[in-house]
Order: sequence, then structure tokens, then C-alpha cells
Amino acid sequence: MLPVELSCQQQADQAALLLKVESDLFWFRGHFPAQPILPGVAQLDWVMHYGVLLLAQGKRFSAIENIKFQQPILPGSTLRLMLSWQQAKNWLLFDYQILAGEGAQRASSGKISLC
Repeated sequence: MLPVELSCQQQADQAALLLKVESDLFWFRGHFPAQPILPGVAQLDWVMHYGVLLLAQGKRFSAIENIKFQQPILPGSTLRLMLSWQQAKNWLLFDYQILAGEGAQRASSGKISLC
């Protein structure tokens, strides 16, 4: 249920991933039949997966502090996922951008509290 990881760069408490969202992912089934979009729960699942794996080992989900969905993520999209771990506050910050041509559009961003 994960996207295809095209690249991953990590420095201290930050990570940048380039992800390909294949059209046959489980998450697109039934969401929505006429125009599939990647559900927010999938985006959060990926943030938790990569955030805990790369930046906050041993931490678990506690709460969503802030989240904003700005653009739908369609099948076949290429995404940049930026993660930042703020250990002092136990916050995992994320920013998804849809890459298209030379530009990028913010798809979603937010802050998750870990424990």
C-alpha cells in the first residue's frame, strides 16, 4: 500500500522523498469511482511510515495537531514528501507537493504529535 520510492535524502532531523503514486494502489479502489483521488488517511499513513522509519524511530502516533488538504492527489502523480522531526515538541511536520513539469503544487501539509 506504499507508493514507489524514487529517491530519499535525509539529513539529521529532515527527510525528502520522491514518490510515484501508481494507479493500481489499493487506496484508489472506490475513492471515488468517477475520479480516483488519494485519501487523506493514505497520506497520513505514508507520513507515519516514513517519519518513524527515518526520523523518529520507536515513536507512535498520538494526535493530529494540524492538517490542511489543498489539492487532490491523482493516480500516476509524482510527489515530493518533506518531513521534519521536532524532537523537543514531539512533532512530525510534513508537506506533500505534486510535481508537474518544472513546477510543484502543495497537496497537503500538517503536524502530527508522536509519543
